Amino acid sequence: MSCVGLEAAASAVEAQLGVTLPVAGAHAQMGTHNRLTGLGPEIYFELIAINPEAPGPNRPRWFNIDNFSGPPRLTNWILRCDDIDAALAALPGGFGTPMFLERNDLRWKMAVPEDGILPWGGWGPAIIEWQGAAHPTQTLPDSGLRLLRLSLHHPEAEAMAQVLGPLMAQDTIQFMPAEAPKLVAIFDGPNGEIRVG
Repeated sequence: MSCVGLEAAASAVEAQLGVTLPVAGAHAQMGTHNRLTGLGPEIYFELIAINPEAPGPNRPRWFNIDNFSGPPRLTNWILRCDDIDAALAALPGGFGTPMFLERNDLRWKMAVPEDGILPWGGWGPAIIEWQGAAHPTQTLPDSGLRLLRLSLHHPEAEAMAQVLGPLMAQDTIQFMPAEAPKLVAIFDGPNGEIRVG
């Protein structure tokens, strides 16, 4: 999820989801910062925004966040792989070049497009490879919130499913043909079932 002002957006999202986003971090290479919470053993939720106190990068920021405006909303998803170079070789162009990033004991590579815009008009996934044994869900507090379904509504949904399907489990995301793109997540949590998007 992307947003303009991190703290105000975090308050709005916490109220909507009925959980807190207690962990904060920063990405020096991109001039962004975030708030996170765990969704179970392998999934986490991240709210990300431009960090007004950090110097801007000498390139467009990831997730096309330089052009983001309006209230906080679900805009992106990330696809984990074991070998980012092999994954990018199997995908069409436009997913970007791997960048090495680290924070505390976390090490990862993420493919970032030169213009910051992911394929399919920004609705394709960012590709990530976690390095070593450390993963955010090992230290994030468990919010009690669980992702039931993630669906991407897009005019090119069928083509996206064909291209991305070999890289992920069948239940990762549903691709739904639609005239207007949007990302929808269904959660189960303290406030019951919640639809975001």
